[in-house]
Amino acid sequence: MKPKPLLLRLTAALAIGAGSLAAAEPLPGKAPLTIVAFGDSTTAPRGALQVYADCLRQELPRHGLPVRVINAGVGGNTTEAGRARFVRDVLDRKPDLVILQFGINDAAVDVWKTPPASQPRVSLERYVANLEFFIESLQAQQRAVLLMTPNALCWTPALKQRYGKSPYRPDEAYGFNVLLQDYAEAARGVAKRKGVPLIDVFAAFQRHGKTSGQAIDDLLLDGMHPNGQGQRLVADLLLPEILKLRLAGER
Repeated sequence: MKPKPLLLRLTAALAIGAGSLAAAEPLPGKAPLTIVAFGDSTTAPRGALQVYADCLRQELPRHGLPVRVINAGVGGNTTEAGRARFVRDVLDRKPDLVILQFGINDAAVDVWKTPPASQPRVSLERYVANLEFFIESLQAQQRAVLLMTPNALCWTPALKQRYGKSPYRPDEAYGFNVLLQDYAEAARGVAKRKGVPLIDVFAAFQRHGKTSGQAIDDLLLDGMHPNGQGQRLVADLLLPEILKLRLAGER
């Protein structure tokens, strides 16, 4: 099977240790790899906060991989809104690698409306179809893909006031994830069927919250959006996966 263009281009020297990355010097004259981070407000730039795309932009060159990282996150986006801008914001950039992360807005039920909504903004079936569309379109152009689940959420007083009614479970510590967990599971299934690497951010946030003395809220600004610590966690999950793509191209 002919290696994808990305795998041919990832030729910088690097070493991957158990849970750590060894820095390497970029090879002179290597064209930078174009990475597009495509998602919603958990991906998008957020003022002075260093989001995961910023971490990749700064840190991948230290591991021998020159990159150009384009942040194509847009606040409030569902996969439907992302699909409407997919050609302009992703395919037209001719990326070597695309990082996909959607789900929080897709799964949201606007119970605060009058009358209250009773269904997610984007059905689970349509969410899956949109993720598959993105991946299949990129694979047809031999672009590499990393799919991420959405991050887990937690209640805050403001969120409980706005969303604290059925189908959500305001009396449960993590009852704001009652629908989102199904979307995370659906993303896992898409990654498996389409043969793309999965970064399970949802599970990583849950693990953090289950550790003694810790809570998911440690990783969030407002119950929804990752703070600096949460963005750092996501970047630390992404870095070795991006670098491992180079090793796959050498086999």
